[in-house]
Amino acid sequence: MYCVKCRAKKEVDNPEKVTLKNGKPALKGKCPDCGTGMFRIGAA
Repeated sequence: MYCVKCRAKKEVDNPEKVTLKNGKPALKGKCPDCGTGMFRIGAA
C-alpha cells in the first residue's frame, strides 16, 4: 500500500479486507512508521 504522509510504499502487518458500497474489494490498514490510515482499492 502507499502512505500519503510518508510518500512511500509500505508493507502493512495485518491488512483488513473490506467491501466498498459499490461491491468492490479493498484493503485497509495503518502505516507501520507514522500510523496514518492506508487504503488500497481493488485488492483481493
